[in-house]
Amino acid sequence: MLRIAIMVVAVVCSGRLWAQPTVKSGFEELDAWTEKCHQERPRTLGYPCNQVSDLTGFYKWYTDNGMENFLINNAGDPFGKVGALSSAKFEREVIEYFAPKYGFSTDDLWGMVTMSGTDGNNHGIYFGANYLQHLTGKQPVVYVSDEAHYSNYRLCDLQNLEVRLIKSDEMGRMIPDSLEAALDISRPCLMIYAMGSTFKGAIDDQKALNRVLARHPEMAVYRHVDAALFGGYLPFTKYRHLVDRREVEFESISVSGHKFFGIDSPCGLFITSRHVYENQTTFDIPYLNANMRMISCSRSGIEPLKFWWLIKNVGDKGWTAQANSMLECTVYLKERLTSIGWKCWSNEYSNTVFFTRPDDNIVSRFNLANSNDPRFGGRLSHVVVMQHVTKEAIDGFVDALKAQGKE
Repeated sequence: MLRIAIMVVAVVCSGRLWAQPTVKSGFEELDAWTEKCHQERPRTLGYPCNQVSDLTGFYKWYTDNGMENFLINNAGDPFGKVGALSSAKFEREVIEYFAPKYGFSTDDLWGMVTMSGTDGNNHGIYFGANYLQHLTGKQPVVYVSDEAHYSNYRLCDLQNLEVRLIKSDEMGRMIPDSLEAALDISRPCLMIYAMGSTFKGAIDDQKALNRVLARHPEMAVYRHVDAALFGGYLPFTKYRHLVDRREVEFESISVSGHKFFGIDSPCGLFITSRHVYENQTTFDIPYLNANMRMISCSRSGIEPLKFWWLIKNVGDKGWTAQANSMLECTVYLKERLTSIGWKCWSNEYSNTVFFTRPDDNIVSRFNLANSNDPRFGGRLSHVVVMQHVTKEAIDGFVDALKAQGKE
């Protein structure tokens, strides 16, 4: 089998290293698509993807050792017995590294590397519903903000759970009084907290919402945190308490790997306590020598290795620098927009700035995401400031907006 080495030339752009394709695949449509990806990569401002994470060293190790010819399948419980050709050892180390950042004790811990943030939410809802069902004998009602990621209500539909969308305030945070009014205290409560709402980058005020729940001690509660993006960078900032379950109570959390951490294919983390895991429906599978309590059987053994590689090569120091640079550039973006009179808004701890929507050509050119909210004048767009959204990139975007204003 012919292995084609991909050669690149390095181009310094905004202080970062960007690679340009120089080798043809032999397929015209594939080469055209590759070129388009390289052209669009620096201008992807509207979606929460880190476009400058460097996995070059990982892939060199991977291909130099012929690992692309192996199937690495992490079927089974990563904290239990595993079979051959599994990276579960590294998967456990990844979970054990991140768990304390969210306030979990390594003495009471379970988790896995998921296929995506949605997969993590699916497990949070599934584990929560099972936990409450075992505890009370009743199926719970799910409560989630109307500005949380759509996957949460889609997953409730998939799992045939009743879900109640709770009204959020204008900045995207669930309203405690609206939660109080919606509660059915005769049934268990499965709360989903949004830690970074999809468009406005809001965090539900967990302490205020937990006070609402505490007024009903007769109602069993399970809290899952959807922290797809914010759960990645907040532990490395002064806002780390917002994702610490010792500060704000929750039972499980889902975090994406392909957002802040920059893994090049969808994956994520699902972390909970061993107590929650032990109160799941059991499925003893003889051929796996395991009790399978998670939803998925086969899981990628490669994504845990990428996570592990980044922990070793980036780690706390590198992610702290990246997270704080992102927040600094978020402030810069808001200041630049304000300086040209462009209406814009953001939450204090957020890397998202939303603003009056520009012309369609700018939306398309900079890959902006759109929404509508009459409380802010109607048509809106947003920029999610990730590692590749530098001050130079922001200046280019704002210059394009200024040019639109002069037309």
